[in-house]
Amino acid sequence: MYVAHLTLVDFRSYATAEVPLEPGATAFVGRNGQGKTNLVEAVDYLSRLSSHRVAGDGPLVRAGADRALVRAAVVRDGREAVLEVEINPGRSNRARVNRADLARARELVGLVRTVIFAPDDLALVKGDPSGRRAFLDDLLVLRAPRLAGVRQDYERVLRQRNSLLKTAGHSRRGSSGTGSSSSGDPLATLGVWDAHLARTGAEILAERLRLVAELRPFVGNAYATVARGATADDAGLEYQPSLEIGDLTDRADLTERLLDELERRRADELDRGVSLVGPHRDELALTLGNGDRAAAPLPVRGYASHGESWSFALALRLASYDLLRADGDDPILILDDVFAELDVERRAQLAELVAGAEQVLVTAAVADDVPEKLAGTRFVVADGEVRRES
Repeated sequence: MYVAHLTLVDFRSYATAEVPLEPGATAFVGRNGQGKTNLVEAVDYLSRLSSHRVAGDGPLVRAGADRALVRAAVVRDGREAVLEVEINPGRSNRARVNRADLARARELVGLVRTVIFAPDDLALVKGDPSGRRAFLDDLLVLRAPRLAGVRQDYERVLRQRNSLLKTAGHSRRGSSGTGSSSSGDPLATLGVWDAHLARTGAEILAERLRLVAELRPFVGNAYATVARGATADDAGLEYQPSLEIGDLTDRADLTERLLDELERRRADELDRGVSLVGPHRDELALTLGNGDRAAAPLPVRGYASHGESWSFALALRLASYDLLRADGDDPILILDDVFAELDVERRAQLAELVAGAEQVLVTAAVADDVPEKLAGTRFVVADGEVRRES
């Protein structure tokens, strides 16, 4: 899979941009602030319908414009399709394939697959659990696009249930905790939202558990490759749910377990006005053995050095790429300004690992930062223009 042509209209800093691309390695070189990352961000946005840089769509639209367009001609197994998304902040986005409108923009997700490396990846290992949950969910959706709908349903149910918990908690305290079963009592409908949360939450939980089990050996192998002196056994990851599930993996069993825990935590949730049980509270625990088989593994967060943390972040991305390739599809690799973070040896090492990808898109502020192994097509990005070097 590769992008053969990229078109931008009012996306980020570009009023318009037309960029022809080829398989193999392509580097966008330019000083910071010139717009090179905007180009690869657009390709990644087509894959996930979200940005790796910002939480919302607003910043993606050029100042003064009310919408943006990203269009790409994507070649897969020798056949070309034109994918495009119209970004409308505050309104529903619109998506098309070969000029035909899709019923929902999210149907575009997964038609092109990307794996992106960026300096912010360090937050995967050093940041809050929300970033690691998002990492898992993004990968899940790339592998099974239908899960984008499940994810949206869960977030909607969670918002509704949290709102209800706040209202019910206020009512409960106002009536000295006596409650009521009348239609005016918010608690009367809480059971319905419990069922929705448990059903969608169990599906996400089951999929995450399976993904972590499949990802684990890829992470170990990737870490052994990028970290000096490490073995595949040094890097570990374990999924930690917000409730005790034992060996349960079946969706029906997990649904019942979530319902039981929601009932058990009911008083706590009413007191705090938030949902305390569900995949939105789970953690992906990352550990390092540090080569000592006699000692228990230590959490990466808080114990790993900067170099070890960066190697683990790279391993997570490389493992994602390897897992997607194992599914039978070669995703587009995006290396967004990562070589400036690495020494010469690790630059060469990473380049060696990814050079065989069908398409690699690289951004760099300095041309010399791009390893020789990725010396393919080069574009200079400056003053709002993208110019191919001859």
